[in-house]
Amino acid sequence: QVQLVESGGGLVQAGGSLRLSCVASGGTVSGYTMGWFRQAPGKGREFVATISKSGGPTYYADSVKGRFTISRVNAKNTLYLQMNSLKPEDTAVYYCATANYWLVTEVHEYHYWGQGTQVTVSS
Repeated sequence: QVQLVESGGGLVQAGGSLRLSCVASGGTVSGYTMGWFRQAPGKGREFVATISKSGGPTYYADSVKGRFTISRVNAKNTLYLQMNSLKPEDTAVYYCATANYWLVTEVHEYHYWGQGTQVTVSS
């Protein structure tokens, strides 16, 4: 059973940056597509970014394209999300997750999930 633990969230001013990490244990995630989702208060969980098994191809939600960068280091069983030019609307709990297939963006297509890390962007 793979377990995912996110870290790196916090409070930052608009325009600032944060780097989220997601460390896997209990098994290797190198065979999975991985993704980041977020959930703001009172809203559903939404797709942010995904990366292929190899760490090559990536895909982003339009709302974060050009500002966020997803990456992974399979040797460390770790996924990252570099977030730059943060906006108040980026405030949410951020989750990492694994999927069996590439280029999937729906919550139900991901199976292992972390507990989330809070990101708060002040204006």
